[in-house]
Amino acid sequence: MSVQNPLENIKSIIKNKVLDAYEACVSMGILERADTVDFEVEIPKDTSNGDFSANFAMKNVKYLKKPPAVIGREIADRIDKGEIIQSVSVAGPGFINFVLSGRYYADQVNNILELSDDFGTSDIFHGQKVLVEFVSANPTGPMHMGNARGGIIGDCLSSVLSAAGADVSREFYVNDAGNQVALFGQSLYARLYQLINGPDSIEFPDDGYHGDDIKELAALYAEQNPDIDLKDRDKLIDSLTQFGLEKNILRMQKDLEKYKIHYNTWFRESQLHKSGYVAKTIELLEKAGAIYEKDGAKWFRATEYGCEKDEVMVKANGFYTYYAVDLAYHRNKFNERGFERCINVLGADHHGHVIRYKAGLKALGIDPQKLDVVLMQLVRLMRDGKPFKMSKRTGKSITLSDLLDEIPADAARFFFNLNRSESVMDFDLSLAVKQDSDNPLYYVQYAHARICSILRNVADSRPSDCGSYLFEDEHERQLISILTSYPDTIVSAALSLEPSKVTKYLIDLAGSFHSFYNACRIKGEEQSIAAGRLALVYCTKTVIKNALRLMNIDAPEKM
Repeated sequence: MSVQNPLENIKSIIKNKVLDAYEACVSMGILERADTVDFEVEIPKDTSNGDFSANFAMKNVKYLKKPPAVIGREIADRIDKGEIIQSVSVAGPGFINFVLSGRYYADQVNNILELSDDFGTSDIFHGQKVLVEFVSANPTGPMHMGNARGGIIGDCLSSVLSAAGADVSREFYVNDAGNQVALFGQSLYARLYQLINGPDSIEFPDDGYHGDDIKELAALYAEQNPDIDLKDRDKLIDSLTQFGLEKNILRMQKDLEKYKIHYNTWFRESQLHKSGYVAKTIELLEKAGAIYEKDGAKWFRATEYGCEKDEVMVKANGFYTYYAVDLAYHRNKFNERGFERCINVLGADHHGHVIRYKAGLKALGIDPQKLDVVLMQLVRLMRDGKPFKMSKRTGKSITLSDLLDEIPADAARFFFNLNRSESVMDFDLSLAVKQDSDNPLYYVQYAHARICSILRNVADSRPSDCGSYLFEDEHERQLISILTSYPDTIVSAALSLEPSKVTKYLIDLAGSFHSFYNACRIKGEEQSIAAGRLALVYCTKTVIKNALRLMNIDAPEKM
C-alpha cells in the first residue's frame, strides 16, 4: 500500500503557497521576476518561532534585489493561509515562519487512525528487487559480537527497505570452500586422531582452529562413526569437513532464529565452484581484456578501474583467490538472479573491498552503482560502564550464543541498532537488562504498555477520529509532530541505509509521549478534549507498535 509522507506533503503545500505569494508580488510589480527561484521549507531548531520556516528571502535576494527582511514581509503578507495555516510571520534576516492550525493537527491524528498498521510505509523503492547480504560468518566456528551487530543492522535495514516499497531478500553467504575450510577439516582430523591415539600422537596445525568446539565436533563424529579408518586421511578429512560444516551451519541457523533473524536464502560458495561459475567469470574478464598473466598467475587489471594495485585472480597453483570467488558471487547476484540492487553489510576492516568489488563489476559490464556496502565498526562490551570480558567456552571471542544467554534477543536487537553503523559501539550488558527508564528499550516498551493501560481504563472501543477537538496544547502538538514525522524517518533511513534512525525516533517518541501524558489529562476533562486526547494516545500506540514491529521487537501490553 502506498502511503503519502505527511511531513513532505505539508512542506510541499507551504512551498506552493510561498510561490503563489511570490507570483502575486511579481504581478503587482512589488518584486522582480527571477528566471528560477530556490528555497527550502524546514522545521526550525527553535519551534517557538513556528512549526515550519521558509528561507525564500535569503536564498533569492541576489535576484530580487531587495533586503531579505523586506522580501520576507512582502511574501508573508500575501500568503493564503487556508485551513491549515494559523499564522505567518517574518523573523531574523527574513525567515518566513508558519504556525499550523488546529485543523492541520486534527487531520494528522485522523490520518494515522485511518492508516493504522500501514502508517509509515511508502513506495519510494516500489518493486525494486533488492538483496541484503549480512553476517555471512565462516561456518568454521561460532558467531561473534561483530556478527551480532551486523545481523541486526542487516535485518533492520531489510525491514526499512521493505517498508519503503522494495522487494527485499535476506541472504547469508556460506563460505563452505577455500583455504579456511581446508584448515577446518585438518583441525578436525588432528583432534579426532588425538582422541583415538592420545594427545601427543599427531602435531596440531599451527594455523588450525584451536577452540573447544573443534574437539567437541571430533568427539561427536567419533560417537556417530564407530568404524573410523585413520589411514585414508584425505577421505576422512573430507568426511569430517562436511560433517563439521553441516553441524556448524545448523547451529548458526538456530542461533540466528533465536535472534529473530530469518533468511530467504543460505547461498553456498561451493555452488559457484561446482557449477563452473567462477571459471566462467574469469573467462568473461579475459574476453574483456581485463586479465593478464604474470609469474604463472592470472591478474585482474584493477588499476585500470580505479584501484591502487592489480589483483591476483588465479594463483600459480591454479587455485582461485577469495577476490575471484567474491566477484563471481556478485555477478551471480546481478546477472543470474536479477537483483537490481545489492547491499553488503561488512566489518570496517573490509573497507578496501568496496572499490575492488566495484572495479570488478565495472569490468564485467555491471553498473557498480548498483552495489552498496554498509561498513560497521567494532563493539566494545561493557558492564556497569566498564570494559568487560565474558567467560566463554569455545574460543577467543565472545559468541552470539553467549550473548543471548546473558540478555534477551529484543534487548540485543535494540541496542545493536542504537548507533550509526560507522561508529564504534559500547554495549553495556547491565544497562540492557535494567528494568527502568535508563534502559532505552524499557523506556520505549513502557510507553507502549502505559498506553495500553490507559486504553483499558478509559476506552470501550478504538476511536475512529478525534471528533471536533483541534489540539491547542503545546505538548499535544509536539507529540503529533513527532508522530507525523515517522514516515519521513523510514524514508530517510532507507535512503541513507541507516536503520538506527528508527531506534532514535522511538526514543524521541516515547519521551514526547511521557511529557504529554504528564501534562494533559484524559479522565475528568470535558468530552471533546477527552475524545481528542484519547485518539492521540491511540495513534501513539499505533506508531510505537509499527516501529517496534519493523525492528522485530515485541510491543508488550503489560510490564
